[in-house]
Amino acid sequence: MKYKSVFDIIGPIMVGPSSSHTAGAARIGRVARRLFGRKPALAQVTFYGSFAKTYQGHGSDVATIAGILDFETSDLRLKDSLNIAQNEGMEVILNTSDVLTEHPNTARVRLSDEKETIEIVGVSIGGGKIEVLEINGFTCQLGFDSPTLLVLHEDRFGMIAAVAKVLTQHRINVGLMEVSRHDRGSRALMAVETDAVVSPQVMEEIRKIPYIFDVSLLALAD
Repeated sequence: MKYKSVFDIIGPIMVGPSSSHTAGAARIGRVARRLFGRKPALAQVTFYGSFAKTYQGHGSDVATIAGILDFETSDLRLKDSLNIAQNEGMEVILNTSDVLTEHPNTARVRLSDEKETIEIVGVSIGGGKIEVLEINGFTCQLGFDSPTLLVLHEDRFGMIAAVAKVLTQHRINVGLMEVSRHDRGSRALMAVETDAVVSPQVMEEIRKIPYIFDVSLLALAD
C-alpha cells in the first residue's frame, strides 16, 4: 500500500479511538451499504483476528454499523449507531470467528432484506484505509478511494473491450481494472477505477451492452 500523504497514515477526520479499528471498520460497513443501495432489514457482521479480540473496546462494532447506516467517519452519531439501528428497525447480528485470515483486521458484512442479499469481506489496512477482498464471492482488491465502476456480466469474449469502448468514447481514463469470475462461462465481476465520476448516461450506455446484468458506481469521498 502506497500512501500519498501523512494524512493517509494519521487517518481521516473521524470519531475515535482508532483509525484502523474505528474509521476503517466504518468504511467497510459503508462500502457494503453503498453496494446494497438502501438501509437493510438485517445486518450480519463477523469480526476476525484483531477485530474479533478488540472490536468492543475500539468501537469496531458501532463503527461498522455506522457505516451500514451510511454515516461518515466524522459523524458524531457513530457511537450511538447500535441504538439508532434498533430504533430504525434494522436488525443487527454481531459475531466473532477464530478462523485465521490473511489480515488481522478483517470483517465480513452481510446485508439483506426481502429483495436481495449482498456480502463483502473487507480489511482495514491502517490510517482509515481499507481494501475489499470479496464481493458476493468474487475476489477483488479495491479501496474505493477513486470512483469505481462495478459491472456484473456474463463471462464471455469481448466484454472488457465493450465496456472500455464506452469509457473511451466519453474520454474517461481508467486507473485500474480487475475481473473476477466464479467459473469459466459463468457470471463475472468487472471493477474499473476511473479518474472521473462516471455519469448516469455513461452507466446507462454500459448497461445496454448485451450480456451485462448490472452496473453500479461506488466511491468513498469522506
